[in-house]
Amino acid sequence: MTPKERAARAAKAMWSDDGASQWLGMTLVSVDEGTSVMTLLVEQHHCNGHRICHGGITFSLADSAMAFACNSRNQATVAQSNMITYTAPARAGDILTATAHEVSLTGRSGIYDVRVTNQKGETIAEMRGLSRSIKGQLFEE
Repeated sequence: MTPKERAARAAKAMWSDDGASQWLGMTLVSVDEGTSVMTLLVEQHHCNGHRICHGGITFSLADSAMAFACNSRNQATVAQSNMITYTAPARAGDILTATAHEVSLTGRSGIYDVRVTNQKGETIAEMRGLSRSIKGQLFEE
């Protein structure tokens, strides 16, 4: 099995049980070893009292993209910590894209960067996440 095939099978297994990402309206666009791309159409129910996309929604999109990237090797992996910086607001009607890529993987610990952009390519947020692998796999190999 190639790394891309493994990543696709792991993503399929994760997506089938990922009620949160699906409920929020996210779409998994692509996945490969150590990387993923997810999108979200910002709707009114994603917006806060300032009529901009709630930071928690943007964070959730970045966190989900990181999850698919760090689980791409079929090793169960969870977020250990994340830090996000918001650089611009998103609004209802915007299409957000979160692109996650692995910076480092050493033993059970990984570092991931996630950039969230809008449909114009403007950066909305940058997240740095740390992952930790745990026992188990997403599918049996």
